[in-house]
Amino acid sequence: MEKPVVILIFTTVIMSLECFVQSDASTHQYKSGDDVPFYANKVGPFSNPSETYAYFDLPFCQPDNLEKKKESFGEALNGDRLTFAPYKLEFLADKDAKVICKKRLTKEEVAQFRTTVALDYYVQMYYDDLPIWAFLGMVEKDGIDDPNEYRYHIYTFYQFEIYYHKDHVIEIQVRVNPSFTVDVTNDEEVDVEFLYTVVWKETNTPFEKRMDKYTSSSSLPHHLEIHWFSILNSCVTIFILMSCMGAIYLRVLRKDIYNLAQDEEFSDNQEETGWKSLHGDVFRYPKCKYLLSSALGCGTQMLAVVVVILCLGVLGVFQPYDRGVLPTTLVIIYAITSAVAGFSAVSFYHQLEGSNSLRVLLLTGGIFSCPLLLTFFFLNTVAFNYGSTATLPLGTIVVILLLLVLLALPSLVLGAISGKRIRSEFQAPCHTTKCPREVPPQRWYRRVITQMAMAGLLYFAVIYIQLYYIFASVWGYRIYTIYSILFVVFILLLITTALISIAMTYIQLAAEDHEWWWRSFLCGGSTGLYLFGYSIYYYFSRSDMNGFMQTSFFFGYMACVSYGVFLMLGTVGFHACLLFVRLLYGCIKCE
Repeated sequence: MEKPVVILIFTTVIMSLECFVQSDASTHQYKSGDDVPFYANKVGPFSNPSETYAYFDLPFCQPDNLEKKKESFGEALNGDRLTFAPYKLEFLADKDAKVICKKRLTKEEVAQFRTTVALDYYVQMYYDDLPIWAFLGMVEKDGIDDPNEYRYHIYTFYQFEIYYHKDHVIEIQVRVNPSFTVDVTNDEEVDVEFLYTVVWKETNTPFEKRMDKYTSSSSLPHHLEIHWFSILNSCVTIFILMSCMGAIYLRVLRKDIYNLAQDEEFSDNQEETGWKSLHGDVFRYPKCKYLLSSALGCGTQMLAVVVVILCLGVLGVFQPYDRGVLPTTLVIIYAITSAVAGFSAVSFYHQLEGSNSLRVLLLTGGIFSCPLLLTFFFLNTVAFNYGSTATLPLGTIVVILLLLVLLALPSLVLGAISGKRIRSEFQAPCHTTKCPREVPPQRWYRRVITQMAMAGLLYFAVIYIQLYYIFASVWGYRIYTIYSILFVVFILLLITTALISIAMTYIQLAAEDHEWWWRSFLCGGSTGLYLFGYSIYYYFSRSDMNGFMQTSFFFGYMACVSYGVFLMLGTVGFHACLLFVRLLYGCIKCE
């Protein structure tokens, strides 16, 4: 019991340090004239959320001493590169047309600004941990039909409007003054003067509610109606499934089981048909049981990670613009739950009378993490070549590798050792014959591809509406904060996966096909394929993302997420079918 306690303490210390590093930037209480932390973060094209660059990669006015904020682990994962902004916004200090600097833009700098304006670049900053966005410029298109004659202008005057309550900053807004712009259409040197104004206004909003404006959009009545409609749609789907399965049980299974129970044993002259004839083969161990055990172990880990993340979200741990808290928590929880993967994989493998635990352990550790790491290193290389802030620093990569080596790997091994020691025999109510029964030819609608397509479509119908909001949050700028609704939809998805997997397994057994092990896993995980298909649709039809870097990030990470969903729901479907088969064949008397 000492090692799990040590791991728990280690995790708590890491998360506490993370929260301390992030909250130490500001005490959030000021006196008149105090400096308030103001950081310039990053810039990037509005249509490509993953393609971001450091603020001073553009030729803005730089202070004499360019000072960078020491980023935390979570900020590095989030792609934040905070530097002290050139603006001075002291607490309660109004300013009128304050000049930042005057400079002469070279031809190269003019061309750089013109490119950013054409690509609709935005700038992100943080003032007292409150996020600020502003566009860099505008394209003059009115009355111009030829795109080659468009005029490009950059904004040079920002107006900051700050709201305060007692000694706290409550809200900040930034506006551009369209009367102050510089034309960067032509490749020629131009003089530019950057200015800003600051106006302070008092508000009655308390400090504890200053983040409510960022979460209110998710709770608007019309959005809530859509979310509740999604839940109602899922409940109706589950009700229909339960009704169908109840009808199958009452009309078919119950009748068969009743007839079989009339005799104390199967008579020699009684012909066995349908699922009843498979009692000697239905519990025959599957092919590649080491691979199935590893997939089930990793799927169980994915399930544990999602449940913990959703529970923390419901408890309010993840607040809008808590920089890097969610990715940090995700990395740590994934490392800790490796123990779950090792335990479930090895224990199930030994139930199937496997003898090579080491192979199962290595496969469990790499079946998901290896594709994820390969994808990560490829995308990190792409971001490095682009000079993007999405590139993780070497120190952050070292921390991740240390977490995997010092936390995830020991947890995996510890779970595997526990699974080997606590192993139990496989509970099968029927004896397995020595010679396997031949599987009869199946019609096209009973084949694995067809069943995966039908099952995955029903699963996908449960989460389709929520997917749009999740994609708009992860790959856009919408804020998703209704974790309670997401948790309910997730539970409904698990129930639907279990019910449909059981129905598909019964159809397979009724056709005298006893090889249900892998089929139940594949049918349960087929939602992952639909999820990746939806990501393709979203990229080309619902977003304006473009470019090699953004395309690589989107499809690279969506492939990993879809694969994780495939493993997780495949595990749910398999265990539901295993329980169903045990109960079904436990109701009949056979030798």
